[in-house]
Amino acid sequence: MTDSQRSDGRADDALRPVDFMLDFIEYPLGSVLISMGKTRVLCNASVEEGVPRWLKGQGLGWVTGEYSMLPAATHTRGRREIGNRSGRSTEIQRLVGRSLRAGVDRAKLGEHTIVVDCDVIQADGGTRTAAITGGWVALALACARLLESGKLETLPLTRTIAAISAGVVAGRPVLDLHYDDDVNADVDLNLVMTGSLDIVEIQGTGEGDVLSRAHLDDLVELGTKGCRELTRLQARALSDHDVLASLFEG
Repeated sequence: MTDSQRSDGRADDALRPVDFMLDFIEYPLGSVLISMGKTRVLCNASVEEGVPRWLKGQGLGWVTGEYSMLPAATHTRGRREIGNRSGRSTEIQRLVGRSLRAGVDRAKLGEHTIVVDCDVIQADGGTRTAAITGGWVALALACARLLESGKLETLPLTRTIAAISAGVVAGRPVLDLHYDDDVNADVDLNLVMTGSLDIVEIQGTGEGDVLSRAHLDDLVELGTKGCRELTRLQARALSDHDVLASLFEG
């Protein structure tokens, strides 16, 4: 990579520093504070008996996500979303739910519901991808503890899930956009991948310019590199839970 032109000094293909603080909250079965640079998202996985009415009697579990941003998470205070969730938050929480369900065998979960609450406590870009990456770790903790306690017979997780952003800034493809990158990006892309680097979802937008096929290929390659590294960090964070080891093999 050439000398960095990014405001935080990173190379174009570098992630921000990533940290998973497990059991940040005592009461959920799985709790993780994920930090990606200055972005911090608290992800709590809570287990409830039963499933939504439309799933009852089918023997299938349900995994869903919730997403919100604290009022002081950004430079200027936002309004609390009480009974009137913004379109952005609704879209993101649906993305979180879809992404996490891609890693679950719902038949093995039985008629349990796992709700993964993702609360942004500080935002510096990439909050939705941090929510997915940290949310999967919280989900994995919850599933491991259900299995270890005998409440489940087999692990319901089938694969790991991680997500990262990439974009085109000043004509250059870059990985893991922080705020300064994001506001100057001509193209912004979010990539959700499994641990085997299959794609779960791509969201891409040409904001200041169109997205060329060449840049799309570059961004997917960068995103793949980022998700591979995030999966390695997820494995390290969860290394105390032997029942999860098989998810990271191969």
